[in-house]
Amino acid sequence: MFPASLTSPLFKAFCAAALALAATAGFASTDTPLQLAGVTVVSADQAKKLRDTGVPVIDIRVANEYVDSHIKGATNVPYKEKSAKDVKFDPAQDSFDLSKLPPNKEAPLVLYCNGPECWKSYKASKAAADAGYRKVHWLRGGLPEWKARGYPVE
Repeated sequence: MFPASLTSPLFKAFCAAALALAATAGFASTDTPLQLAGVTVVSADQAKKLRDTGVPVIDIRVANEYVDSHIKGATNVPYKEKSAKDVKFDPAQDSFDLSKLPPNKEAPLVLYCNGPECWKSYKASKAAADAGYRKVHWLRGGLPEWKARGYPVE
């Protein structure tokens, strides 16, 4: 049991203010943004519908993660990340072979990695959009969201 002072309304208000301050200072989360210009953020349900209609699904994780488990039918095109986990990342520090993506830049594709805290699919989605891909779908929730929905993996 906590002493009364730790459960008091004043202490709770102080904690809430401290958390709000930390969030505005950028300390609360290292998760990827909720949106990305030129890219459509999709849920696992939407990604599955796309996959089921033949849209290519691209796993951005490193090869050993892909071998361990991936969305059924996904292709592995690893994003090798050295840049900061930040919207202002420097893509020149990273390595991503865009030539391994489908050649038709007008056709849709789905990219994913390990969820909101994984910046690789964010960065790969941005790289694809910057390279002229017009229908990039980013599964921000990644493999964890896919698995949570009970969708097929290999």
